[in-house]
Amino acid sequence: MAQSPAHKWGQIIGDFIESSIEQRLEEFADQYNLYLDKRGERKARSGKKVTWTDNFGNTHDLDYVLEKDGTDEHIGEPVAFIEIAWRRYTKHSRNKAQEIQGAVLPLYNKFAQSSPFIGAILAGAFTQTAVRQLESLGFNVLYFPYDLIVKGFKDFYFDVGSEESMPEKDFRQKIEQWNKFQQKGKLASHLFQLNQKEVDDFFMQLEGSLTRAIKLISITPLHGKKFELKKIEEAIHFLDQYSKGDHQLRLKKFELVIHYTNGDVISATFNSKNQAKRFLNTQLP
Repeated sequence: MAQSPAHKWGQIIGDFIESSIEQRLEEFADQYNLYLDKRGERKARSGKKVTWTDNFGNTHDLDYVLEKDGTDEHIGEPVAFIEIAWRRYTKHSRNKAQEIQGAVLPLYNKFAQSSPFIGAILAGAFTQTAVRQLESLGFNVLYFPYDLIVKGFKDFYFDVGSEESMPEKDFRQKIEQWNKFQQKGKLASHLFQLNQKEVDDFFMQLEGSLTRAIKLISITPLHGKKFELKKIEEAIHFLDQYSKGDHQLRLKKFELVIHYTNGDVISATFNSKNQAKRFLNTQLP
């Protein structure tokens, strides 16, 4: 089936925004000696998709992953998962937010002991509910509102606006005009300038995640014997009567909490001293 001009036009704008952001991510990766994995061929994996597997063996296709020690031939340690989405109408924005969280959060959970950065770059028409939903789950969100994009194009005498009722000939005219447009690079820079504060905040958070330093490590050795009771009243009575001197306490586990300068907190529990030490060694720079 042939692609409709309306759909093609939406895809053109989405691709343009994605390529503009991809360039910024490439520059950031080069600055911090990271590998940016993106859609396309890579010797370290099969196919063209950026696919990672969660703790349950489920695969998730992603837009971008920043890796420490990654190369074309070697998959590195993920330090950031970043998804990007363009939507013209708000009616699908909530579903897209759920799609993003469904792809990223299982992978964040898998690598939780290193607390990777998770980001969503949204462009177009997204409801505040969809944006807040992602932020409440720990995503750093960079949002380019639809009106900002329209203004940015208008400053280059280009009408990017569209409505569902627009005739196909108008979409064809826009596509033809876009194919002849010679200032795409300048337009991309202009859109970033119009959204400069939000862009700076997003990349500052990303930088902070990579350059964070340990502020405090708390270690709680837990000793004791587990008592299992069936009723609330029995549990209350147990606590009233309990005295730690009545029992020979043995080490059960270590609880570790690492506080970082950027506000990140990593918590982990280990059954042995050696396991705890191995974890701490992974946090060394």
